[in-house]
Amino acid sequence: MVVNRTSQPSDNSQPADGKPRRLGNLRCIVGESLIWSPRDGKLFFTDLVGKSFHSYDPATRVFESWDAPEFATSIGIRRDGGFVVGLEQRICLWEPGGDFATLAIPEPDRPGNRLNEGVVGPDGAFWVGTMATNLHSDGTPKEQDGPLGAYYRVRPDGRVERLTPNEYGITNTMAWSADGKFLTADTVANTIHSFRVGDDGQIGNQTIFEQGFPRGLPDGSCMDAEGFLWNCRVAGGSCVSRFAPDGRLDRMVELPCAWPTSCAFGGPGLDTLYVTSATFTMSEAHLAANPHEGGLYAVDAGVKGIASYQFG
Repeated sequence: MVVNRTSQPSDNSQPADGKPRRLGNLRCIVGESLIWSPRDGKLFFTDLVGKSFHSYDPATRVFESWDAPEFATSIGIRRDGGFVVGLEQRICLWEPGGDFATLAIPEPDRPGNRLNEGVVGPDGAFWVGTMATNLHSDGTPKEQDGPLGAYYRVRPDGRVERLTPNEYGITNTMAWSADGKFLTADTVANTIHSFRVGDDGQIGNQTIFEQGFPRGLPDGSCMDAEGFLWNCRVAGGSCVSRFAPDGRLDRMVELPCAWPTSCAFGGPGLDTLYVTSATFTMSEAHLAANPHEGGLYAVDAGVKGIASYQFG
């Protein structure tokens, strides 16, 4: 069901000075899982706590939004049309305006956990992370029970493969380096990990890629064509940081929002960096004084991205 379709009358072209530009007036509670779909010529992303999926067309400056029946945690492109999406505890196949058809439930025996990050990997599977839920059913914050999250790979036939034990706080960031390593973050631990990916798809040899960066905490990330990782710094970080393949900080893009959450390169040339953000836990007074919180942003980052992998 389409719940909203809005055209933004303002000129949202990217300014030449490279400063972040807010696109329209959409305000997410927790914007997440940003991807560019070349098939549609649009960005797609979720509002996790807002239980909705969204698209944005840079050519027409039109947003579209669809209700989800549960917390909407992630989205990826399906090779044969439509999307693979993460809801609260299940992975579904979905087309905008259609039903959510359950494909897999990674942790049926852990009702206190929920899904978080989900990204299609280079193997065509949907890689997902879980976590001890930090949300009550109404979307208000809940204290976590502990570091109980794990990583899984969901095959196109619905087969679920466990990749790690249940030992992570908040699973975030899923990216694959040019030399075949899997990069992922534990937001609670303020750490980005690197894993070696075996020929069988299993991951091992966990090492620290980056740890303790003083600006906020690591949330969603994307890779650029030069092999650098762009990481959103949530929880007050107000920036996206670019890390070199060896984990060294290369540069930062300052943002007018305190909680940037997910990023992706988009546009026909994959030459614009888009960023979602959140308003989660922010007071009404803060939001009234900071209208840019929760918005979608575009940045001329000076580099190009790589295309999203497709499910299947």
